[in-house]
Amino acid sequence: MVVRVAVVSALAAFSLCLLVGGLEADNPFTTTVWRALVAMAGTLVIGLVIGEMARRMIEESVAHEQEKSENNSEEVTESDR
Repeated sequence: MVVRVAVVSALAAFSLCLLVGGLEADNPFTTTVWRALVAMAGTLVIGLVIGEMARRMIEESVAHEQEKSENNSEEVTESDR
């Protein structure tokens, strides 16, 4: 999941920079590609950090819910049903 978030965000940044830098600003090809690659590299790092944070958050939430579920199942008696 972490790598997917990073790659998708990096490719989105790369394509957006190519479109904006190439079509809208009328920059030369080398300038456009260089800036798009720099943006892609930066976004890849940011995407890795965000993906790792999301992974940890999901793991903590699942562990908490499992713990809560285990505690509740111990307290259930026949009269609770």
